[in-house]
Amino acid sequence: MSATSQAALAPRIPLSMRTRGKIRAHFAAEGGRTRIEKLYETGGWRLKHPNPHAGCEAVILNTGGGLASGDCVNLAFSLGAGADVTLTTQAAEKVYRGGPAAELAVTIDLSEAARLHYLPQETILFEGAHLRRRLTVEMAANASALFVEMAFFGRLARGETCMRGAFRESWRIRRAGKLLFADETSLDGEIGALLDRPAIGRGARAVALLVFVDPQAETRLAALRAECGRHANLVEAGASAFNGMLVARFAAPLPEALRAAMVPALVSLRGRAPPRVWL
Repeated sequence: MSATSQAALAPRIPLSMRTRGKIRAHFAAEGGRTRIEKLYETGGWRLKHPNPHAGCEAVILNTGGGLASGDCVNLAFSLGAGADVTLTTQAAEKVYRGGPAAELAVTIDLSEAARLHYLPQETILFEGAHLRRRLTVEMAANASALFVEMAFFGRLARGETCMRGAFRESWRIRRAGKLLFADETSLDGEIGALLDRPAIGRGARAVALLVFVDPQAETRLAALRAECGRHANLVEAGASAFNGMLVARFAAPLPEALRAAMVPALVSLRGRAPPRVWL
């Protein structure tokens, strides 16, 4: 049965039971430190910032424990001039089985000389899950940003190896008003069978996309490739760099293998440890 047919047969969920989550946060640099200057939260989504050091490490929390059919979440973050922020999530985001797709839209705006590391932990799609995810970024010419998104398809320990559902993801990154990076992913229906095809996933059930936009991005390519090479027996990866940007893709049959490869890859680009909640 196709994902469209599953959606048609799924019970309709009343609007009152669907999450409408929002976070809007503005970060400002002041006195050599970065702090949250403005914050708005609703719909069970929260932003915590436990790190007291110069760079603000903020953690996104979904108090609902996951995304269900029909949920709609909008996260908007802006960084003032010189702000230094790491954004991550408290834990893996789970997407449950359902009819209409859950939607997650992230909008980011980076001012002059701002630095952002957007490093959410993995998203796990359960059997029958439908997710639409969108990342939209506007950044100043001299801003720096590292973005990572990971998706795991099926709960392998529960035998969900022939994953069915729908996953659609869209990235748009603009630097100084010009489109720098655009990417579209669409896996619909028999996701497990699609990922088993050699030209798509070669048996992968965990994938990741990494984009690093920085004046020094091209100089980091060799180090990143070296880290990827250390995990070549478990993770397939490819990376290239051009025009002040580094792009890498990862695919692995096991989620734990992908995560193990991602940690040193991030360290090689960040020059520091991953966010504390990752460890």
